[in-house]
Amino acid sequence: MSYIKKPKIIRDNESRNKLGMTVTDYEGVMSTLCAGCGHDSITGAIIQTVFDLNIEPHRLIKLSGIGCSSKTPAYFASQSHGFNSVHGRMPSVATGAHSANSELFCIGVSGDGDTLSIGMGQFTHAIRRNLNMLYVIENNGVYGLTKGQFSASADVGSTAKKGAANLQIPIDPCQVAISIGATFVARSFSGDKEQLVPLLKAGMMHRGFAMLDVISPCVTFNDHEGSTKSYLSTRETKREALYTDYVEPFTVIEVDYDQGSSIEVDLHEGGKVILRKAEKEFSPLNKSDSIRMIRESADAGEMLTGLLYIDENQPDFTEVENTVRKPLNEVPFDDLCPGSKSLAALQKNYK
Repeated sequence: MSYIKKPKIIRDNESRNKLGMTVTDYEGVMSTLCAGCGHDSITGAIIQTVFDLNIEPHRLIKLSGIGCSSKTPAYFASQSHGFNSVHGRMPSVATGAHSANSELFCIGVSGDGDTLSIGMGQFTHAIRRNLNMLYVIENNGVYGLTKGQFSASADVGSTAKKGAANLQIPIDPCQVAISIGATFVARSFSGDKEQLVPLLKAGMMHRGFAMLDVISPCVTFNDHEGSTKSYLSTRETKREALYTDYVEPFTVIEVDYDQGSSIEVDLHEGGKVILRKAEKEFSPLNKSDSIRMIRESADAGEMLTGLLYIDENQPDFTEVENTVRKPLNEVPFDDLCPGSKSLAALQKNYK
């Protein structure tokens, strides 16, 4: 992983957010990924997101596992907290970090291998616990670090660089997430910043587990003719379920909607998700509609993008587990360690 710092050049007319910070302040070290890698486009979208949301660096924690995708946290928000965990085990670290300080914004960056293969168990349990985090899957359909073998998300019939076709049924992270209780599920394309940034913003401000599956072509091993996750294939098959926008708290909504063609969803952490011109008989508030649309699109050889499902009514991890809201480093020692008598009384309840 690169630790070479980018040269910091701030112009006099550089845009600043409400904290007085520039976009450059939210950058990280130089990327060592292949030139043209979709992951770097996602990094740029994340940088724009945290800049626009005025997130203080010390209130952001960024986590990852192992893989090309897991290098991403090094490339943004260098002043924030970060942890690169063991392969597939990032959700456990995220759970621990969130339990210690639920006031932090949490971004977990993973890949299709890190999530859908070795990390599948941890991924599903983070969902069912409704852990308050934004979980980004940088999905390219191959194992880039080990020379381009098919991953669990590779489509049937998609060919490898050397011509072999994948014969195994893919795992669709969006269908999996919706079916086991994720409260925010979306899909986008690394090359569509106009769609990706609002989805990242909405996911960051959502209370609960927000999963964003981003098709991110691997220019070295999976960007050839015959690949269903190449730049060309993704652009040709990408289909937007509905237009999604994010409106910050206290921002006047000045958009012109056709009557009956939009839905406004209030987020717990403030702001709104605006869903406009939904296709007939599709609602991202209905699990059955969401899964049906994803399957129908896949059967038609299309990739459904946008906000696919949202539920703002479910309690998150801290509410279900009744954990302390105050960061543990601010809890008095006597409360953290009440003594042997209190411990004995607690243990007695479990006998």
